[in-house]
Amino acid sequence: MAENQEVSTSQWRIDVWFPDLNPEILKQLKTYHDELLKFNKTLSIISQKTVAMADALHFADSILASRVIAKSNPKIQEIYDLGLGSGFPGLVFAIMNPHIKVHVVESDQRKCEFLKHIIASVRIPNANVFSVKLDEIKENSMQYVMTRGLASISKVIMATRKSVPKGGVIFHLKGEQWGMEVSEIPIQLCSLWTPGLVGEYRLPVGEIKFSVIKTDKIA
Repeated sequence: MAENQEVSTSQWRIDVWFPDLNPEILKQLKTYHDELLKFNKTLSIISQKTVAMADALHFADSILASRVIAKSNPKIQEIYDLGLGSGFPGLVFAIMNPHIKVHVVESDQRKCEFLKHIIASVRIPNANVFSVKLDEIKENSMQYVMTRGLASISKVIMATRKSVPKGGVIFHLKGEQWGMEVSEIPIQLCSLWTPGLVGEYRLPVGEIKFSVIKTDKIA
């Protein structure tokens, strides 16, 4: 009963907000949403406080950020998602960009199984799961990376300093306070990375502005 109540109180407005998406993509996103709510009861994949607004806070956010990322660099053929085990934004990016290979990096085995289930049930052939810790990723293997909610910009570039090669790019999904994170990047890292704003967007509900920040590895 509790599970049914949770599902019934959640909203789904993606088809209204994004009428330009083709029906197959909308179907995939809806299936993802439904499966997320089922698994969230036992795995706590997303905060319970965000369940009712998951369509806006997780799906719309990932759709808008994915568009910014894809538009900023049409040459991307492969990208890694360093997230929190929910698949955002990586799996949404993969659904919207079927020609780009997406690797979702996750070390928690239970969340890995959830991600694999989503990939199979939603049918996302261009996505897979890397069940590894960040420090276990092969050196210089990640040319393009995206991350949402994992850590501050400084911590992310520190954790990926070996796995991202010179010329590599990390896309960070951030809120309005991203400037503070950039100002906190240690001087020694500034000689290796150049931060910059890629694009901004607002969710279909609310007035908060979100941003995609990139850090280019220059040395």
